[in-house]
Amino acid sequence: MLRAGIVGLPNVGKSTLFNALTSQQAALAANYPFATIEPNVGVVPVPDERLEPLAKLVKTSVIVPATVEFLDIAGLVRGASKGEGLGNQFLANIRETDAIVQVVRCFESEEIVHVEGSVDPRRDIETIQIELALADLASVERRRERAQRTAKSGDKAARAEIVVLDKIQPVLEEGKPARAALLTNEERAIVRGFFLLTMKPTIYAANVDEATLAEGAENSPHVRTVREIAESESAEFIIICAQLEAELVELPPDERVDYLEALGVRGSGVDNLIKSAYRLLGLMSFLTAGEKEVRAWAIPQGTRAPQAAGVIHSDIERGFIRAEVISYDQLMRAGSYAAAREQGLLRLEGKEYVMQEGDVVHFRFNV
Repeated sequence: MLRAGIVGLPNVGKSTLFNALTSQQAALAANYPFATIEPNVGVVPVPDERLEPLAKLVKTSVIVPATVEFLDIAGLVRGASKGEGLGNQFLANIRETDAIVQVVRCFESEEIVHVEGSVDPRRDIETIQIELALADLASVERRRERAQRTAKSGDKAARAEIVVLDKIQPVLEEGKPARAALLTNEERAIVRGFFLLTMKPTIYAANVDEATLAEGAENSPHVRTVREIAESESAEFIIICAQLEAELVELPPDERVDYLEALGVRGSGVDNLIKSAYRLLGLMSFLTAGEKEVRAWAIPQGTRAPQAAGVIHSDIERGFIRAEVISYDQLMRAGSYAAAREQGLLRLEGKEYVMQEGDVVHFRFNV
């Protein structure tokens, strides 16, 4: 399963956010650095508004959403790339993730100490970026030494690596993420083999307090700073009130909606974050629907039908014959499978079919 790591400085709300994501108080949220030492891991359902209407259509009460895995990783401090604080452990944990959710503190509080003594989102983001860039720079320098030795024998792959390293190293030396380097698609494919921390796709989560959320968080100078940085990197950006979201999980779903609407807020920040992480990980959902259950299945974008079938069971992929496919919207407009079949909306697709977001599928197979 692909996983997103929740990172940031100590006391920015990472564990509180993790609690909200997992709907449980599993992470130790404390007012001191390194409350999270070993990374907490949570498998989180992906909000999908299609599942309940689809379940009503096929008359089932069992709904199984797709899931994404989140890691709550120890807070990073200045000097982490040299082992300060829990730096080495932090870097090792983040290497295991496929995407990063960087929580940035955008709220003032006398009760919650800030490791740097004040709230400054730009400085905090730069601290994280510099530490990750320094760790990557050390990796790049080691990689360059190996590539240069291999290139002397005329190895073309090593020479191609050196060209890419020449583009990445100056960016890292400026304390910027490697993803800011201008690379071709071929060069990006080479970089993936380097497993650099700053190449990981990133979501910046501006963590505000409830008052800021109610007043219109978009107008907060702190939030605007985070948004500007995210836009400059073409990164994802969301606004979230982690403390409020952690409290909302204690309420029934309809009361959560009412409470957010009373604040003038449309939709849950946690739901937005989960959807953003799912998209950032390059995932999409296809659906299966029957009397037994309605289920969303997570697959990488661009997956062909047999491989999608294999997510359900390896035997279905091995014995794949055809996929009977209809889009969710078409099925709901038709009102039933029978009506969709009468209208000629159900399609039979073969092994080369590339799955699309929201496909409702029945796989035909023979083992």
